[in-house]
Order: sequence, then C-alpha cells, then structure tokens
Amino acid sequence: MDAAALERFEADRSRLASLAYRLLGSAADAEDVVQDAFLRWQAADRERVEVPEAWLTKVVTNLALDRLRSAKVRRERTVGTWLPEPLLDGDPMLGPAETAEQRESVTLAVLTLLERLPPIERAVYVLREAFSHSHAEIAEILDISEAASQQHAHRARRHVAAARNVNEIDDKAARAIVEAFVEAAASGRTERLVALLTSDATAISDGAGLVEHLIRLSAPERIAAAVRAAFKPTPAKRKLAGGTPSIHAGVVNGCPAVLAVLDDQVVGTAVLEVRDGKVASVRGMASPKRLGRLTEEWRRRDHDAPIIESW
Repeated sequence: MDAAALERFEADRSRLASLAYRLLGSAADAEDVVQDAFLRWQAADRERVEVPEAWLTKVVTNLALDRLRSAKVRRERTVGTWLPEPLLDGDPMLGPAETAEQRESVTLAVLTLLERLPPIERAVYVLREAFSHSHAEIAEILDISEAASQQHAHRARRHVAAARNVNEIDDKAARAIVEAFVEAAASGRTERLVALLTSDATAISDGAGLVEHLIRLSAPERIAAAVRAAFKPTPAKRKLAGGTPSIHAGVVNGCPAVLAVLDDQVVGTAVLEVRDGKVASVRGMASPKRLGRLTEEWRRRDHDAPIIESW
C-alpha cells in the first residue's frame, strides 16, 4: 500500500472505530472490525473507489453486522453476561458529540437498548442519529430501499425513546453527583442512598466476572443495601482488587461514574445515569476484560484528587 492510501485510511480510523463501537458495544470488537476493514482496503482496487469515506463506511458497517449476526456472538449475548464496554470521557472511540443525538447514542443505556434491536435497525439508527447520513446514503450502505431505511429508523427511535430521559451532565456536576453517592455509600446509612435514587431505580453488575450471570436489582432499598455492602472494605475485596484502591469521580459514556483505581489501573467502575437530579440506574463493572481500554485512557490524562485516598 502506498503512503497516500495508508494516510487516507488512518485519517478515517477514529470515525470508523466509533461507528463500529456504537454498532457492537465493544471497543475490542470495534478494533477488530476496523483492522479487518484495513485489510480489505489494502487488498482493494482503490482506483475504482470513487469516495473512499463511503466505501470504508459500508465495509465497516457490514463487517459489524456480520459479527452481530454470527451464531457465536448471538450465543454469547443471550446467556445473560453481556454489557456494553465502558469508555472514559474523551476517548476518540466515543466519536462525534456535537449534537444531543450523538451524545445520547453512546450512553450505556442506549447501547443496551440497541442490543435488543435487529442488527439492521441498529445500523440504521447509528448511521442516521450518530453520523447524520441521509436515508439515501444508508440505503446504499445497507443495500436496502430508502423507504425501508425510514421504517427501520422510526422503529429504532421508538425503541430508544425509553432512554431519552437521562440528563446530560458536565464534569463539575458529575463530580458533585459521584461525591454525594460515594459519601452516602460509605456512611453506613442506606437511607442516605435511598434518598439519592429515583423510585424506579435499577442496578446491574457483572459481579467482577465471578458470577455466571449479571446481577440485576430494582427497588431503591435493595439497591442501596447492595451498594452499601459493595462499598464496605473487606480483606477479601482488597485481595480481589489486588490492594487498596483510591476512589475517583469521572465521566464514562456521558454519565457520572465512580472509578476505583489501583496502581494506575481501573479495577472497577459504577456508572450512574441521572434523571431529574437523582440516580435512575447504576451499572457496576469490575471484570478486567471490560476495563482494559478504560484503563488505557485513564493513564493518558491528569486527574482530580480522589474522593477517597485509600479504600
């Protein structure tokens, strides 16, 4: 491959990765898809490619759809252990964030809802809402009619509407929410946590990868009790974490997040979705396989002082 063709692909790499991430909900899978697209670009008769950006978009979209439709992936995602991979605010893979629709499309709530859609609807939604492609362009990318694209978009928007009541949060507000949540969790008084939760709050945890299925909770009292228990330090928990982590505030996939950090490695995160000033959902992840890229991004930047220096 000549230098110009390589440069053309690299100029588009971040956009292609963010497209693949939105379609797959996994940074690792997105990177694999982009690498496969690079190999196809390398082997292509590039003189016949009139619009490289459109060609690459079509290749990445269809590679991602092939992965979503594969029997292996369907099995993995139906056994009750799948969660979107969390990404730290500022990660290039989060992609465009100029509009509310673009920011919304990468929240864990929306990625989880998109997981329940047929792959074609998921692709239409992402291409339309996150990347502003016209229905004519989407029809060309997916080899469907414009009318079909419009129908898929309508159905997907209706499905995703349930996640649109989550509030957008800036860094300062995110830290204030996380501080209040951590202080309540560490206080030993579950009523303080209950007061921070909406009446219909939900929680989900991967159990640090130690359980076969995801742990799901509803009802503020049950969630508060579980969070309080999780925040209580014990020798067993410190052994599992590998030591005594510090507790930080951050923004993950557009939402406030509690981050447990040990030796510059993120060993756990709890992502808080906020509605009307209260926490509507808690997503806890501590499985190492879900936190690799988040740790990489954490190491690249400066951080505010921890909320708890030594947990």
